[in-house]
Amino acid sequence: MTVKERIETRLREALSPETLHVSDDSHLHAGHAGARPGGESHFTVEIVAACFDGLNRVARHRLVNTALAGELAGPIHALVIKARAPGE
Repeated sequence: MTVKERIETRLREALSPETLHVSDDSHLHAGHAGARPGGESHFTVEIVAACFDGLNRVARHRLVNTALAGELAGPIHALVIKARAPGE
């Protein structure tokens, strides 16, 4: 399973998103700190989930970071999070 697939699986299980898009941006960071030769180190997550309703940006990011704790401790070097509640 790729890192992208693990991110998608963990977020679906933990947050039940209405929409989820994960992009591997590693190719944009080749040669920079944290970039690995095989890629899969820099990601953007765009997620819409009801659990974000009423939460500020920091609380939303904490939910995503908690769901991805294992990946953030290992293969993920950088993560851009765009978290919204339905209707935003």
